[in-house]
Parts: sequence; C-alpha cells; structure tokens
Amino acid sequence: MCAVLLVLFALVTWSVAAEGPVRRADVRLGLALVGHGPKPVTELLTDLGSMPVALPVLALVIAYVLLRGKRDQRWREQRARALAAAVTMALVPALVVPLKLWIDRPGPLTAATGYYPSGHTATAMVAYGAAALLLAPYAGARRTAPVAVVLTVATGAALVLRGYHWPLDVLGSLLLCGLLLILLSVALSRISGGGGVSRSTRRSSSRTPSG
Repeated sequence: MCAVLLVLFALVTWSVAAEGPVRRADVRLGLALVGHGPKPVTELLTDLGSMPVALPVLALVIAYVLLRGKRDQRWREQRARALAAAVTMALVPALVVPLKLWIDRPGPLTAATGYYPSGHTATAMVAYGAAALLLAPYAGARRTAPVAVVLTVATGAALVLRGYHWPLDVLGSLLLCGLLLILLSVALSRISGGGGVSRSTRRSSSRTPSG
C-alpha cells in the first residue's frame, strides 16, 4: 500500500509540475467548483486544517494517552506512541514546505505561488489521523477513524470550494499523508506489541517464587 501511495503521489506531483493536460483539467475543475457551498460553513471548515486548530487537538490527545499510560502503568509504551505521533506531525512541514517551493504553483484566485501540496489538508489529515490512531486502543478504530476521515475530507473540500487550493493540491496531500499515517500505524503497532510482551513477562516473573 505504501508503494502504491508513493507512486500515485509521484504521478500527481509530476502532472502538476509538467503543466500538461492533467493540470489543465485540474484548473478547469477547480474554477468550476469555486464559490459553491455556503461561505460561512466552508470558511469555518477550512480552519480545521490550520495549525492553531489542528495541533491543539493532537496535543490534547497526546496528553490524554500519556495520563492513561501513567495510570495503567504503561508509561514507557504510551510515551513512545506519543513521540511517534509527534514526529509524524513534525514531518508535515518538513516535507510540504520544500515541495511548495519546488513546484511553485499559483493558487486559484491569486498570483502568489506555493500552493502544491495543500498544507492545510496535510495538517488536518496527520493531526486528526494521528489522534485517531492514538485513541484507537481506548475508543476503538471504528469510532475514531471515521471522525478523522470526515474532518480531513471536509477540510480539503472546503479549501477547493473557497478557492484556496486546486483539487490536485488536496489530492497530493492526501496521498503523501496517507503514506505517513500508514507508517505511523505500523510504528504504533510495533510499540504496543513490544510493550505487551514486556508487561506479560513482568507479570509472569512476579508470580514466579524466588529461590
């Protein structure tokens, strides 16, 4: 799956940079969608991808799992999980900003450049996606994952409807951050698996008579 996302992201990025028929179709679609939807709602939804909104959500979830880890005597495991989520979030600007500078794509309603990939979409997807992965052991992935998906899709759609990004800007971020979240999910599974073994070992050792 990671390879598929990486290839698709490379193809979308190449299509945007090449200024060929795919990019022209993207421009036509983007201009056709601009202005649709109630402005107050779409404007509000775009804010879901802003750092001041998305980062505090992830920070609160990290704080929660750390407190739960301390209470459940799983501090080391939860600290490692929280760190993995934080590192994944930090990778967003580290990857997105250089791509924006390299592609140098103008926005739909402005001559300013640096619109591919969408930073707001990337921020929303990783912040809410990482939060969902951290909360999954407590609330269940079937509950947390749909919330993250809805928030991310709402953010991306609103950015296009408000004319802040082209559709491919959003798609590029979804593909890139989908890859990041898969890697985070694998890391969290390994951390929890390792933690489970060590806890089981400790419990078995505590029941073994000494001498």
